[in-house]
Amino acid sequence: MKQFAYIAAAALALSACGQKTEGDAAKAGPSASGRDQVWAAGSSTVFPFATRVAENVARTGGGKAAKVESLGTGGGFKLFCGGSGANFPDVANASRAIKKSEFDQCVANGVTDIVEIKIGFDGIVIANAKAGPTYNFKIDQIYRGLAAETPAGAGFAKNAAKTWKEVDAALPAQAILVYGPPPTSGTRDAFAELALESGARKIPALEALRSSDEDAFKARAHTIRGDGAWVDAGENDNAIVQTLTKTPNALGAFGYSFLENNMDTVKAATIDGVAPTFETISNGTYPVSRSLYVYVKKANIGVIPGLREYVNAFVSDVATGKGGYLQQRGLIPLGAEEHAAQKAAAADLTPMAAPTK
Repeated sequence: MKQFAYIAAAALALSACGQKTEGDAAKAGPSASGRDQVWAAGSSTVFPFATRVAENVARTGGGKAAKVESLGTGGGFKLFCGGSGANFPDVANASRAIKKSEFDQCVANGVTDIVEIKIGFDGIVIANAKAGPTYNFKIDQIYRGLAAETPAGAGFAKNAAKTWKEVDAALPAQAILVYGPPPTSGTRDAFAELALESGARKIPALEALRSSDEDAFKARAHTIRGDGAWVDAGENDNAIVQTLTKTPNALGAFGYSFLENNMDTVKAATIDGVAPTFETISNGTYPVSRSLYVYVKKANIGVIPGLREYVNAFVSDVATGKGGYLQQRGLIPLGAEEHAAQKAAAADLTPMAAPTK
């Protein structure tokens, strides 16, 4: 379900005060008219961080707070890349890097000079209600339980496992039922790549397929069951958490920040013996860790009121630095050197190169 956050932060009479614009708006074409606030759209994982930054910028600088929409990473890129005018967002929030196909769509629609900014890290957890059984997964067991097809004989067959114990005798004898994000979500993309694909590579038949035909391997590794064992639960990770409290034998896949904010009701499985924590995600030892991004249309800087302030606030020490207010919301901050590099990228507005895949 789409979430829309329209954050009222100042009286209408003050809506244009305190925020600078740069350059001549007339030079920017259609982006220069029709909108007087920043518009960001995309990842449900980045959504709470983006709204917090919007609130803070409005409170400290005046003017309208950014409008932030939670559409999923794929949905955000689709809208962001749809065009360069005021009817399209200035910022795409993403829980994975932009794909080549998405970047090419941006260029085809006149969206060029895109600035990529990494804001921190997140982990994807597999969790259940605190009253439910404890899960200690090996990463290949996640693939064996959730892939649409698994190796059988000399080929592949539809996944027939009904319980986790059928996947491996060491796992609980609970029905395989996982609530997770839909295909438009960056969390889903990252889960497929980091959990399912990594698990598939532990299986000799699939690793052999990867060596001979990588496209066929990825199709096998990334296709999740469609028989009800996996349930697309929408873009709202909080809704997944609430579902788990009502169905203690089910599992959910969602971002670490939602685990950290609900430790009183849900618990996370370990993967390959590692629990998701601030430390294991930041140092990369937790297997299902990922980077979080914001993408900015350089052409809109100085045209859309408050956009530069919004971007600068996202990379500020007080927001995404160690101990910053976004860390308190569950963001895993970058190391000091990489954080400084992202601040420089935001200041210089250096356009990204086209991705290779």
